[in-house]
Order: sequence, then structure tokens, then C-alpha cells
Amino acid sequence: MKIIMLGAPGAGKGTQAQMIADKYKVPHISTGDIFRANIKNGTELGMEAKKYMDQGLLVPDELTVKILLDRVAKEDCKDGYVLDGFPRTIPQAEVLDKALAERGESIDYAVDVDVPDENIVKRMSGRRACLSCGATFHLEHVPPKEEGICDRCGKELVLRDDDKEETVLNRLKVYHDQTQPLIQFYKNKGVMQAVDGTKSMQEVFDAIVAILEK
Repeated sequence: MKIIMLGAPGAGKGTQAQMIADKYKVPHISTGDIFRANIKNGTELGMEAKKYMDQGLLVPDELTVKILLDRVAKEDCKDGYVLDGFPRTIPQAEVLDKALAERGESIDYAVDVDVPDENIVKRMSGRRACLSCGATFHLEHVPPKEEGICDRCGKELVLRDDDKEETVLNRLKVYHDQTQPLIQFYKNKGVMQAVDGTKSMQEVFDAIVAILEK
């Protein structure tokens, strides 16, 4: 079961990817995590990726796919995996498809966690983070007991730059320009499925499970 998770930043696809991985006992693979692991372990691919990252450049698609294929060739991926954060563009999807096809493999499902932009802006601008202990809260859904104060360590809660409305809107624009076209790409391959990401975390997960177990 090879699954790609799609969805705008803040749609909750990372949480759902982890829940799917836990339920079906397959790895949750995030490209960021793989890059960090390869760099930490000093692998040849990791060192090559680090050269780009140190200059603030994007790692080229071919190298990213090489690192990804190296990861999915591991024994724990024999029953499948959930990809989170890759591919982000059509060219990346094409490189990935070609590389998988050479191994006689293909993606089984692309799942889009669909959330309207206005919901995402509201969801993310309501987040508050404790820079001291890393705890996160939400003004509406998980409010702290005392306004502006972390329940866990008593330090001040802040709105991170990443969660500010103008930053979120910029990230959404990049998503619509670069990543949203993947929905049509995977529809054309007959593997695209969408779920309503505005529902509760459990309802979204139940809808995904229903798709995977049809």
C-alpha cells in the first residue's frame, strides 16, 4: 500500500499520514526527516543534499527522488509507506513515477485532505506556541488554561511567524501554484481520492480508512 498525502499547509495531512502509518504498520516518510537522517548519518546522498541546503537552495528533484528511493528500498517499506511532503510539483511526481516504474512499482493512492483556504487561515492564525518547551495550543480548539500562558511550563505563548496570516496566505499561494496541479495528475492515473478535511480528526481518518479498505 503506497500512499501519497496531499493537502494545503495546515490541512492536517501530516497528522493523518501518521495515523495511517500507525494503523497499517507502514512507515510515515517525510522528505524533511529523510534529509535530516541522511545528513546526520553522513551518507553520500546526504552530503550532496547538504551542499544545496547550506546555500539555501532547494535540493534538485533527481537527488530528492534518489534519497527517497533509497529510503523506500529498506526492509520496513516492503508492505508499503505513506509519503508526506513529496511530491510537491508535477516534475517531481513524474520523476518519482518513472523511478518506481523501473522497479515494477507504482503509487496505489493519492489522498487529498481538502480544506478551504479561509479555514486554514483561521486554523493556523489561532495557533499559539511555547518557545520554551515546544507545547502548542489553539485559541479555539485547545486553549491554554490561562490566556497567553503555557499550561506545561508557565512561559509566554506566541504566534509564530509561520502562523501569521500573511505568511499562511503566501504558503497557500505557493501550494495552489505548484502542488494543487498534482490532484489532476493523480486523477488522470486513477488513484486520486479526496476527503473533507474540515471535519474532526477522527472523522477525516475514518473517511481515509473507508477509501483504503474499499
